[in-house]
Amino acid sequence: MSSPNIFFTGATGYLGGSILSRLLTTVNPATITALVRSTEKADKLRSLGINTLVGSYTDFDVLTDAASKADIIFACVDADNEAAAQAILKGMKKRYQSTGSAPALIHTSGTGVVQDNALGMHSDYPVFSDLDVDRFAKLPETQIHRKTDLLILDADKEGYIRSYLVLPPTVYGLAIGIVADTGVQNIHSVQFPAIVKTSMHRKQGGMIGDGVNIWNNVSVDDTADFYIVLFNAILKNPETAHGANGFYFIESGEHTMKEVATEVSKALIELGLSTNPEPSSYTDEEKTAFFGPLWPYLGTNARVKAERSRALGWAPKHGKQHMVASLKEEIKSYL
Repeated sequence: MSSPNIFFTGATGYLGGSILSRLLTTVNPATITALVRSTEKADKLRSLGINTLVGSYTDFDVLTDAASKADIIFACVDADNEAAAQAILKGMKKRYQSTGSAPALIHTSGTGVVQDNALGMHSDYPVFSDLDVDRFAKLPETQIHRKTDLLILDADKEGYIRSYLVLPPTVYGLAIGIVADTGVQNIHSVQFPAIVKTSMHRKQGGMIGDGVNIWNNVSVDDTADFYIVLFNAILKNPETAHGANGFYFIESGEHTMKEVATEVSKALIELGLSTNPEPSSYTDEEKTAFFGPLWPYLGTNARVKAERSRALGWAPKHGKQHMVASLKEEIKSYL
């Protein structure tokens, strides 16, 4: 497959825009069709040579039609939208029926699918390798992202798609690249900015409970690089591990939430925004006010090992010091 037709969702999002920027250095932009929510964003992406469709993840007919014309789909937004996933799969099935070749779906899930409910009070969680197929298969559908993942895995099992589930952990760093340069991309991640912004408000690093829970992290640049490594592997060998064997963790380090809160506290002092170097637990009132019903997720453990991903040739460049430095840059971006 030398010049596949590509359908891309989440093109102006934090991850999606970063991946798209990398992809534009690899393929002819004219082979990419991106779904965007406004004509303004569509115009700016078209200036990069990309085809665009104006719509959203609730425009199921648009999703189905676009998917029916694609050889490879990058799904980089809303990992829990089952209805959108079903619409995309419907289009992919049409593609398979018309061509006799199963199209590829690179779907962004997340390591939250393996998380526990520690509430920040312990780190007792066994590391989960992406080579542990049996353990992955036993994950209950009640886990976040899991229902959508299962829909996609079932489609692969039926044979009309080849699915590749990519599961990032906490992704950090301000997004840069050709898509960000157009001004249409969200340049902020989710977890660390949530800690940063609320800590700025309270003038002290915050955490859930004791903050001893552990997550993996990876830079946005290393994350985008992995998607291109996977994309190239699929082009070279369509039977690159997919379906039940095709889940790919990405990670390049670990952190406790207390470590993050401590580094945020230090950065706040360095920037003249605080005088207190010690982090503290969010109060019950703060948890509700800042995070609503989602606050328990910041206290979970989700520890993984990207063995399958590294076996493809992915070699992340950034480690813990890079992650720590990114926290201060995140604070500065909000000043």
